[in-house]
Formats: sequence, structure tokens, C-alpha cells
Amino acid sequence: MALINFGGRDEKVVTREEFPLSRAQAALREETVVVLGYGVQGPGQSLNMRDNGIRVIVGQRERTSSWDKALKDGWVPGVTLFPLEEASARGTVIEYLLSDAGQKEFWPKLKFHLTEGKTLFFSHGFSITYQHLTGVVPPKNIDVVMVAPKGSGLSVRRNFLEGSGINSSFAIFQDYTGRAEEKTLALGVAMGSGYLFETTFKNEVHSDLVGERGVLMGAIAGIMEAQIQRTKKTWS
Repeated sequence: MALINFGGRDEKVVTREEFPLSRAQAALREETVVVLGYGVQGPGQSLNMRDNGIRVIVGQRERTSSWDKALKDGWVPGVTLFPLEEASARGTVIEYLLSDAGQKEFWPKLKFHLTEGKTLFFSHGFSITYQHLTGVVPPKNIDVVMVAPKGSGLSVRRNFLEGSGINSSFAIFQDYTGRAEEKTLALGVAMGSGYLFETTFKNEVHSDLVGERGVLMGAIAGIMEAQIQRTKKTWS
């Protein structure tokens, strides 16, 4: 793990040279990775891991457009594609990639399947950081980890196919097995991350809420709209 200075602050960074795909494959050899949700991040992460030789199955609500998309992407019902609860029972690593609202709704059913030694994986820190509101409180005898790609699900897949990879942040919330970090880095590399930056669940969700939802989707759009209106007034 390298230390890289960004703006006067040392950041812990893991690269694919330090943690190659062969090591990730070995770390996940005995695991069955279940990707719950085939909406935003699910397709890119699951397809990349499948292409990298990881044992992956997908959980998705039936009779939905996302279920149909999974079929088109080659996931086979009863073999690699299952309803959410059945998929949850089959996995040792549970990638919880439903929407924030979906995670809260499905949690009472999922937690029944989080037996000792499993890994609960997130790509966004919201449900854990605000667990007093979401009710997502993991049992103490599992690992709870996160890899958050710094881009859309489409970018995760496109960059992988182009061979460039995508940067991601990673965090360990709970290490029960003593292997949480190894599995997290392995999952990050297997899904196509080029660089993995250490963070926390809390820091990830706060940076996302401010940077993406506040600035990118809010402030920038507002600034552009204000500039357009000002230009119209100038030329009117």
C-alpha cells in the first residue's frame, strides 16, 4: 500500500500492480459473490467480475426491466440469476447494490441470510452511516466492507472493456474474519478498479452527498441555468 500526497494530505492507495488480478482470484476462490440489484452499479460490477473469473450470481426482482436486462446480459435463471431472497441465501459475499430506499425495504429479509463469516458489501456508505434512520444494522459476526467506484455503472463497464479501469475508494466498517481488507481489495480489483483509495463509510457518503448530489447535480446545474437566464436578459 503506497502513500501518495494529495494537497498536503497523505492518502493510502492500492494499485493493481501491488494487488494483481491473480491475487484477487485466489482470495475469492472459495467465495460466491451475490450482486443484489441490477440497476446502476450491478451490471458493470457483476459482468466485470464474471469476465475476471469470479463466481458471481445476480439477485433481482422478477418481472422488472432490470431482470430482463440481466437475461440479455447472459445471466441464467436458476443458475446465475435468482430472485433477491434466494440469491441472498446462496452467497458468501453479498454485494448490496439496491438503491438506498431499496436497501432499507429489503433489509429485514436480507439480515436473516447474513450468517456467521459472510461479507456484506456496499458501494455507497448511506445505509450504514445513517443506520439509525435506515435500520441497516449488521450482525457482529460478519465482515462489512465497501468499494465505491468513482463513476457511474456504465463507466465501470466501459473502462473495463477499454482496459483502463476506474478509480475506487474502499473502506472496512467491520472485520470479523480478519480477512476483510483482503476480500475488499480483491473485490475492488475484480470489478476493474485501477486504484483503490482508503476511506471510511462516513467520509464516502459525505463526499458523495456534497460533491455529486450537491455540487455536480445541484450547484453546477443551477449556475448554468442562471448564466443562461442572464445571457437571455443581456440579449433581449
